[in-house]
Amino acid sequence: MAANGTSGGSRPLPCGIYAPTMTFFDPETEDLDIPTIKKHAERLARAGLAGLVIMGSNGEAVHCTREEKVAVVKASREALTEAGFESTPIIFGATEGSVRGTLELTQMAADAGADYTLLLPPSYYRPQMDEEAVVNYFLNVADKTALPIILYNYPGAVSGVDLDSDVIIKLAEHPKIVGTKFTCGNTGKLTRVARATNAKTPFQEGSGYMAFGGMCDFTVQTLVSGGSGIIAGGANVMPKLCARVWSLFAEGKKDEAAELQKVLSQGDWPLTKAAIAGTKQAIQTYYGYGGYPRRPLKRLDEARVKAIESGTAEAMKVELSL
Repeated sequence: MAANGTSGGSRPLPCGIYAPTMTFFDPETEDLDIPTIKKHAERLARAGLAGLVIMGSNGEAVHCTREEKVAVVKASREALTEAGFESTPIIFGATEGSVRGTLELTQMAADAGADYTLLLPPSYYRPQMDEEAVVNYFLNVADKTALPIILYNYPGAVSGVDLDSDVIIKLAEHPKIVGTKFTCGNTGKLTRVARATNAKTPFQEGSGYMAFGGMCDFTVQTLVSGGSGIIAGGANVMPKLCARVWSLFAEGKKDEAAELQKVLSQGDWPLTKAAIAGTKQAIQTYYGYGGYPRRPLKRLDEARVKAIESGTAEAMKVELSL
């Protein structure tokens, strides 16, 4: 039913952990900090991640111009290549309000080194976005896209538009739609889609369709559900721990994976609560870079900084030991 994840000449999408990377800015000017963006991409690849997602929600895509988005892709691809990770795939968040705009941005990203595109449903004209309009948006883009598409089901970011499993399975019949990211957190939906598409898993090749869990705090649950990988903000901070939970389960060490998942879930919660600013602060605390989000997102006060450090301490002790 589903397309193979290597279609379109792109790098294959391996099963495993993917980070939706942060976009780093100069703390004073808020200009792109390209050296730090490249440093971060290399660090994540060296930590064992399967791939990177650029200009997703964690990447502050809504705060960046087209030119900035393309510059981040170009810098990240350069960093990966220079560090010997030429085969690491880049997924790019190319969502724009129109079909035309999305296609244009996707082509720009492809030219800069992206391999796949991650697309939210259209939502600005919410009362007019019935199921037919949403399905047609994805199909219209898929018919002409420069890159294979991963659907991004994140109701919280799109005025509550929530793709159900029937719609996702229908869209998966298009040869250029090769996966879904379930930031909705609905493991039942992920299970139904993974089964219907014969999704790729660590245990079988499957069709190549990728069913991604959208948060690292249900990594084991995603594996149990037949999922293909995780795209999770916590992997910016705890990439080795995330990858370790995944690999333990994939190796059949399910009890060990389940116990380590508890540590991962506990450590991820402070980051989830504090969102982008919190994740950047944790990177700053543990790795010496990170900075702040672009305004109007707020910077954290000292109490919240300490709460994040305390809440992630156990997980980071494991992370830094790996």
